[in-house]
Amino acid sequence: MSLILLFALFVFPPLVVAGTLLQWRRRRMRAARKSPLTSDLLRPPGQRLREQLDALGDEVDLYLMMVVVGPTLVFAALVAPAGEAGAISPMSFGVAIVLVVLVVGYSTRKLLKFQREQDRLRVGYDAELAVGQELDQLMRQGAAVFHDFPADKFNIDHVVISPVGVFAVETKGRAKPILEKGKAAQVEYDGKALKFPTWIETEPIAQAERQAIWLRNWLTSATGEPIAVRAVLAIPGWYVKRTGRGAVNVYSGRELATLVSRGGFDTIAEDKMQRIIHQVEQRCRTIEPTFNRSVKK
Repeated sequence: MSLILLFALFVFPPLVVAGTLLQWRRRRMRAARKSPLTSDLLRPPGQRLREQLDALGDEVDLYLMMVVVGPTLVFAALVAPAGEAGAISPMSFGVAIVLVVLVVGYSTRKLLKFQREQDRLRVGYDAELAVGQELDQLMRQGAAVFHDFPADKFNIDHVVISPVGVFAVETKGRAKPILEKGKAAQVEYDGKALKFPTWIETEPIAQAERQAIWLRNWLTSATGEPIAVRAVLAIPGWYVKRTGRGAVNVYSGRELATLVSRGGFDTIAEDKMQRIIHQVEQRCRTIEPTFNRSVKK
């Protein structure tokens, strides 16, 4: 009797049973406890991007495994049996080569696509974290700050509620070119478009304005009174040169420290501000405590 058969008959079943019993005991012990937190948590900066990055990581791992393991599986299925029989035909070997090329080629193509998407999301995620950290400092000035606000089929990166107004802040992360020491990456804003060194964008401006309008309408409906919302676009890491004015205010990351201290804003009464905060907070508490999620698994 071969060693593999002995393992399959006498070693593997007890291991499976022991593993199952240990898992069952662990689940029983965890089921008797619960998290000390009694409510869901607020969404952190970049929560949606973090979830997308996690999902992409699974895809990257899958296709990386296909690139590494795929050729071995193909040869094990088509060539190895014929080799053991001592009759490897040129046709079977040729079919195996074609399949390996197809599997590796397809997997590599998908892998590169997902890795490019990962790079894009990482830049955006880092930008949202940086902007979130800058905005959190506004709490010292009496503002309430919420992140990754869930709207209708989209998210508003940050919502700032202060005595001088409500702000819907959209963040855009853009990788910078490598410049000579002492030179800053600059984007020009003329009130209608963002002019980067080698490209021009208008969609971020339109997106920030749409989101501010949506938030204004939702808050007005939720609170039963008119709520004005100002549209803000943050581009951390870039120097913003303003050559015109538009419906959207564009800031670099560092400039957000002055968001609620600039003049020309209307004041919001304390009771009205609290009603706005309550509505936004209820919508942002969507993160179940990690312990509770792990118990359910």
